[in-house]
Amino acid sequence: MRIAVAGLHTECSTYNPVLAREADFRVVRGPSMLKDAYFDFLTHFPAEFITVLHARAIAGGPVEAGIYARWKAEILDGIKAALPLDGVYLAMHGAMFVEGLFDAEGDFIAAVREVAGPEVLIAASYDLHGNVSQKIVDALDMFSTYRTAPHIDVQDTMRRAVTMLVRALTTGERPMVAWAPVPVLLPGERTSTQDEPARTFYTQLQAVEDPSGIWDASFQVGYVWADEPRSTACAVVTGTDKAAMAEAARHLAQNYWDIREGFVFGTKVGSIEECVEWAVTADTGPVVLAESGDNPTGGGVGDRAEVLAELITQNAKGVVLAGIADAVATDAAYAAGVGATLPLSIGANLDPSSAKVMTNAEVVFLLETDEARLREAVVRIGGIELVLTARRRPFHNIVDFTKLGLDPRTAKIVVVKSGYLSPDLGPIANPSLMALSPGVVDQFVERLERKHKSVAQYPFDKEFTFTPDVKWSVRTR
Repeated sequence: MRIAVAGLHTECSTYNPVLAREADFRVVRGPSMLKDAYFDFLTHFPAEFITVLHARAIAGGPVEAGIYARWKAEILDGIKAALPLDGVYLAMHGAMFVEGLFDAEGDFIAAVREVAGPEVLIAASYDLHGNVSQKIVDALDMFSTYRTAPHIDVQDTMRRAVTMLVRALTTGERPMVAWAPVPVLLPGERTSTQDEPARTFYTQLQAVEDPSGIWDASFQVGYVWADEPRSTACAVVTGTDKAAMAEAARHLAQNYWDIREGFVFGTKVGSIEECVEWAVTADTGPVVLAESGDNPTGGGVGDRAEVLAELITQNAKGVVLAGIADAVATDAAYAAGVGATLPLSIGANLDPSSAKVMTNAEVVFLLETDEARLREAVVRIGGIELVLTARRRPFHNIVDFTKLGLDPRTAKIVVVKSGYLSPDLGPIANPSLMALSPGVVDQFVERLERKHKSVAQYPFDKEFTFTPDVKWSVRTR
């Protein structure tokens, strides 16, 4: 049983002006993939895996076209060299946007199908914030997506996809893929599976599965910050019982439509000014304030400084702010050294729609690293300890702070560029707040410009009706 493994995994805001380039990705190739923590679970399956290439990056802007073309060609050449194959497993995100190309996953997966041939079975795993299209479905035999947001079932989902592929190759059964688009497109922070109604909605996915006929039931929330025609919510079902699959897809699609107005933010939200005031005057702590519009893991640029400016204006104390991506300011801190006080221009180097903060800052910590792009500096501005980074990156884990000599658990206010809080930060928030801040991943999605909607779509449109329509892969037998 020979199975090729590859994938291109990233999430791209079409509103982000900064291209994602090769240095932004973590790339693994060849046999070393089986030793990588992301793919080592493959060794538990009774199959020969021919690992080709996997490129993965945190969310950002559109992928530079030349890099996509090169990696796509390398993967296709690797699959072609591995023939004959029994199967292909593609580990994807599903919301990649390549400059100048709508439906990048459709382009990529269809190309893999063409090289692999019609008899080879192809399974894909997705993030639930990925976008699906008929072109994607037409190239696949099996599909599975995350069922949690924040995502704590990444490898579980990957295992489900590979388990289905190995099952099909072992038994000779040929599953089909059906999908039912739903004209709803909401941000992840309004559809977190930690909150209702998403929590209850997602619990039914496993319940509708039937080992004999429905192998996997998945539901895509979709990725709202990609302005392209395929961006939509949808049910995706894999199985061998066509009637049961159609019923499941229709049920999930209708249920999601029916509860669309119930999706709200799972925490207290407000403007930047309101959230900073609430944090400064709170009697408990640490207050964890998420600056949602510039969230790097949602596709944000990561260099906006409006929250910093408001913290300074309100004379906030006991603040840890992690962080602002500003290579120039970070390098200046390294050049000055720990203990130095220097004038800094902070932010707005990448996103021209934002404003800089001009201030004096004391350098209190410099991360030891031989690579300039990995530099991280802590500077003190009054009662604020600000993390400056040379590259876009999130601060979701306690260790992200402690390695810089900071402890978010003892701070009065912790500010992170995030949406819903990570499993590390959520439990320490007392309370949590989310600023509906400006940025390329603006949570107030109704004010986003939508040039490429293919149909009327909630919440951008309100006065229209919907009846689920189940669509099938052309590979349906």
